[in-house]
Amino acid sequence: MRSVHDLPTPAVLVDVDALEHNLATMAAVLPGARLRPHVKAHKSTALADLQRRHGHRSFTCATVREMVGMAHAGLGDDLLLANEVVDEGRLRELAALQDFAMITVAVDSDYTLDAAARAGISHVLIDVNIGLPRCGCPPHDAARLAERARSRGLVVRGVMGYEGHLMVSGDRDAQRRDTLAAMRVLRDAATHVGGDIVSAGGTGNHDIHAAHMAETGVTEVQAGSYALMDTYYSTLGLPFRQALSILGTVVSTQEKWAVADVGLKSLGMDHGNPTITGHKVWFCSDEHVTFATETPGATLGDKAGDTSGDVATRAAQPAVGTKIRVLPAHVDPTMAMHEHLWLVRGDEVLDRFPIDLRGW
Repeated sequence: MRSVHDLPTPAVLVDVDALEHNLATMAAVLPGARLRPHVKAHKSTALADLQRRHGHRSFTCATVREMVGMAHAGLGDDLLLANEVVDEGRLRELAALQDFAMITVAVDSDYTLDAAARAGISHVLIDVNIGLPRCGCPPHDAARLAERARSRGLVVRGVMGYEGHLMVSGDRDAQRRDTLAAMRVLRDAATHVGGDIVSAGGTGNHDIHAAHMAETGVTEVQAGSYALMDTYYSTLGLPFRQALSILGTVVSTQEKWAVADVGLKSLGMDHGNPTITGHKVWFCSDEHVTFATETPGATLGDKAGDTSGDVATRAAQPAVGTKIRVLPAHVDPTMAMHEHLWLVRGDEVLDRFPIDLRGW
């Protein structure tokens, strides 16, 4: 394939220049071990290798499959499974990697700690709840868990916490204040737990962490979306470019709308509709995205056929067969739906990377 016009759709496109800009920009802000890139955002060992070439040799993973894939790809210098796992069969898969990879698992309870110990895991981080109602032990219980882990023969490398509820904010001053408050909780827990690692953060507040590491004691940031980006994060004015798009083909047109073959099975939709530059997206269905063929600024309804208040003028109607680029609102689940990505520059196809860490 030499041109995007030759690709079967839907297809994942990654603009190589935007990708390189994003990797270089983050490496300058959080160089080396200060960033532990989260591979759940792209699920590709080939892309992780590009991050390694920018100086990052430790990685965050969301699933056991990601951990195993990264280790077997030679990217196992320092892998953190930042989610709790109670399946001892899966944990034994990780323990079997410890002869040639550095494996660390997050634990937040006696149950997860004991499961890791029984499976033969050697290193853990104590996961601390710092405000997001998801995983993480109560901060006051972190020291007890660490002591119990050491009594089971585990090495406690430190703590982690994820302030995911603070990643996107329209008020940057409030985001900074709340991030620093969450880090005070994590720093206090780290003081009682011990170890060398204090891991937190993400793309949405990476700059706050970079500016305050001496104050917060955070040693590494678990950012992932920065590499490819999505429209959800693009609202924050971050210094990263939109590298990811999904190529689609217009398959049907009507008087005021068109339909392309990029739908719910091609896009992560939990952060809302995707974007098609120059058009208003009406809705997505299983295989399709329906979008208005009107100039921007139209006051169109959000449902098919609802043109109440329509004051738009006609835009160029895309012909059936036209290729369009759809910008996802959430990168992580979007990438999980595809088997490979195409590196492109403009309409030129440069390379294909497998999305080999997808699935469970």
